[in-house]
Amino acid sequence: MSVPGGTLNPAQLEELLVPDPDFTPFSYLTAPNAPQYRAVMGAFLQAKRRFTVHMRPEDVHEALRDTPHDLAAITDALNRLVDWGNLRADPDTSRVTTVEDFHRARFLYQLTRQGEAVEQAVATYDEALGRRGSLQAVALTDIATHLRALAALAEQDEPDPARVHLALRALVDRYTDLAGNAQAFMGSLQRTIDLHDADTDTFLAYKDRLIEYLERFIKDLIATGSEIATLIAALEERGVDRLLDLAAAREAEDAAPGEGDPQQQAFERGRLLWRERWQGFQAWFVSAPGHPSQAKLLRSRARAAIPQLLQVVSTLNERRAGRSDRSADFRALARWFADAPDDAALHRLWRSAFGLSSARHLTVDEALLDTPVAPTTPWEDAPALEISPRLRKTGSYERRGKPNRIIDRSDQRRHLAEIAARQAAETAAARRALATTRPTRLSDLGELDPDAFRLFLGLLGDALAARVPGEKTVDATTTDGTMAIRLTVLDDAGTAEVPTPHGVFRGPDHLVEIHDLVADEPAERTA
Repeated sequence: MSVPGGTLNPAQLEELLVPDPDFTPFSYLTAPNAPQYRAVMGAFLQAKRRFTVHMRPEDVHEALRDTPHDLAAITDALNRLVDWGNLRADPDTSRVTTVEDFHRARFLYQLTRQGEAVEQAVATYDEALGRRGSLQAVALTDIATHLRALAALAEQDEPDPARVHLALRALVDRYTDLAGNAQAFMGSLQRTIDLHDADTDTFLAYKDRLIEYLERFIKDLIATGSEIATLIAALEERGVDRLLDLAAAREAEDAAPGEGDPQQQAFERGRLLWRERWQGFQAWFVSAPGHPSQAKLLRSRARAAIPQLLQVVSTLNERRAGRSDRSADFRALARWFADAPDDAALHRLWRSAFGLSSARHLTVDEALLDTPVAPTTPWEDAPALEISPRLRKTGSYERRGKPNRIIDRSDQRRHLAEIAARQAAETAAARRALATTRPTRLSDLGELDPDAFRLFLGLLGDALAARVPGEKTVDATTTDGTMAIRLTVLDDAGTAEVPTPHGVFRGPDHLVEIHDLVADEPAERTA
């Protein structure tokens, strides 16, 4: 191997290829005094943020004055960090006043590149592990704001490339922050549900705020997420590729000189990168056939977390209501054994706790009644007891004689059948009340009774959930296949009011067509 100025011999080549075993900048993380080393390295990082390059042992000791480390221990730690390659030591001759001071080892310490890189890596690791994340409703509003700005730029014939680039960068940064925080929060939420036994009182006090937080984010995600999906569809229609090309071209202007056309190469790479970013952003908020959006999946996971939290609370309440805790029982029993005065008391406690008494309770016959045996009688001193072969084989025993009387439950079954028939009739009546023969405005449905209104809310929710941005008409069917709805957006939609016995339901007016599929089946079969 040749180098400028000569050729390396095998020993020099081996020295370059084989890493130095003494150079181990990560060693201080697993050393016995790791907290002390971490504190010293933290003092150097803090000093560097204040633009202080060199530090003496006295400076480090002053920076760690709130910790119980003395100056000698800090000096030893500095020397070990120098051996590991985290720090560099330079002779300190600035304060030499005597010959003795000159001959005494005095050093100025500063961070090496390796030491600083290790601390940055450890800080990133700690931040990733301790990050709880959050569901940022404010980020959704910011994303919608940036999309509206991009939509306004897309309408211009020659948009400003700088403004387009800044808007796209802000959009990507906000979206990355939202996605990362949401992922971290859902992971920490699942750990909270799984590790609720750690502190019961803290969990019970925390769950109310957590459920309220989830409900608020779900509401904001439904409202703002729908607006974001609409803005994305509008940008696609106006040509978002033109804006992405402008951003890639602006970034390519800073390409360094090189072989070929570096600006064109940078532009091609940038355009591909911006396309991938936009596709990922679009998939986060807009669902595709067979591929629900990440926002929809996040909403589903957040909704599913609420009943899981309530189930945990129910379990904790049942445990507090007096259910037996086996480990606590054994600990109490161990204390009783330790406090027993003599061996006789120990034997009585053992027999009472674990039921090691005579097996004569398994059956009672005339012979046993004629010759009663005290429960304290040892087995070897008690008369023999005959056990039924059936009891020995199956573990159950039936006495001879008249079998138990069969209970007649005809009345209960008749009552349940009446309830089921009444509920089926009420549901059928609600379906007939909602069924329309032609497309009808929501405002023309008229007053609905509680059963019909409850069914109507379910239908309307299914239709709105299945709606795709950009489409005015949506078809949906209930999960049991009994009803179908077609919902159409009106251009001149006002406010629809549906009166019910419990109040008035208000919302944007739509054109609705509802079919009772159960009532339509006989007619279809006859035809």
